[in-house]
Amino acid sequence: MKGQNKLFIFIIIALVLGVIMGGVVHLQYPESSEGFANNIKLLGTIFIRLVQMIIAPLVFTTLVVGIAKMSDMKMIGRVGTKAMLWFITASLVSLFIGLIFVNWLEPGHVTQLPIQDASSADELLKTSKGFSLEDFVKHIIPKSLFEAFATNEVLQIVVFSIMFGVALANMGEEYTKPIVRALDICAHAILKMVGYIMWFAPFGVLGAIAAVVATNGFEIFKVYAIYLRDFFFALGVLWLVLCLVGYLILGNRLFELLRRIKEPLLIAFSTTSSEAVFPKLVEELERFGCNNRIVSFILPLGYSFNLDGSMMYMTFASIFIAQIYGIDMTLGQQITMLLVLMLTSKGIAGVPRASLVIIVATCTMFGIPPEGIALILPIDHFCDMGRSMTNVLGNALATSSVSKWEGQLENHGGDM
Repeated sequence: MKGQNKLFIFIIIALVLGVIMGGVVHLQYPESSEGFANNIKLLGTIFIRLVQMIIAPLVFTTLVVGIAKMSDMKMIGRVGTKAMLWFITASLVSLFIGLIFVNWLEPGHVTQLPIQDASSADELLKTSKGFSLEDFVKHIIPKSLFEAFATNEVLQIVVFSIMFGVALANMGEEYTKPIVRALDICAHAILKMVGYIMWFAPFGVLGAIAAVVATNGFEIFKVYAIYLRDFFFALGVLWLVLCLVGYLILGNRLFELLRRIKEPLLIAFSTTSSEAVFPKLVEELERFGCNNRIVSFILPLGYSFNLDGSMMYMTFASIFIAQIYGIDMTLGQQITMLLVLMLTSKGIAGVPRASLVIIVATCTMFGIPPEGIALILPIDHFCDMGRSMTNVLGNALATSSVSKWEGQLENHGGDM
């Protein structure tokens, strides 16, 4: 725990230093802010790429081993059903919370945001134009496992891994033991690498935060104060709901879980990437006492289907843009939008700025000017901090809860 606490303190120091460095450059050397941001951002890029390097092999090995070791098809079906029920319920609750608070607080009616140049949203608008059922299916079903690995398509890797794991489970333990053992060793070797990579996290945090503050300065917080305040208030309520459900299931062990995942939560918050903490989260959940087979099975699924923070943000941002343009949506239209988001948001894990792409597509569908996304792009980084951290919390709670329901939650930590 001493090493963990040291890393946690280093990340906090890096966070503060990043804000100070970015602020100094923005105020004292504004002409150099863009160059400084581009250079220091490389620290964040290096950290994210180091983590992305091990995501695909870790998802593949842990998921295949988790399913193959279950061997009992009934258990796979039972655990999968419980996980999907949690994911669907949590997604609906998250969407509803976003919908309720954006209608109650009405940030789009009281916030005077500067009208941004819509060209800043061009890339997102182009990305979303091809949105169709055909593209959605192509994004889920891999054409090639190697292509999925090369592009870090988590959901495609999950689909292949589940099928491969089920096939191994059906072939008999004696026959498949060598390959399962080999993949198990690979998974634990990759988890060992996580420990090395995480010590670079403070540099990644420093680079990511310093770049944003140097480019935008502190003024951005004043201009968007109401939007950020309302969004983080709604996010706080979502955390309260998730923790309350977690307490009902886990009891006092919830606080132990939160202590365990404080480091992944902080890294996700600082780097705006829930993907960046996936390997560390696997490690901490096993140490918390979750059965490693269940962790290997549920966590990769959760990263595709259980993005609670992103779900809440989608309804919040979509209705906010409608409010900015003075478009009044009926309750029926809003409920329809919620159900559309529920479906279209599944399977977008690993897509850069995936939430924004879905918001643009949804706005187009409901007659809301999609260019409105340019209004929230300048502070999307800060909203993404909250989204990423909430996604990590939601997946940690889902995995721990299903382990508890299965009677597979150890009191003194699981096997590594």
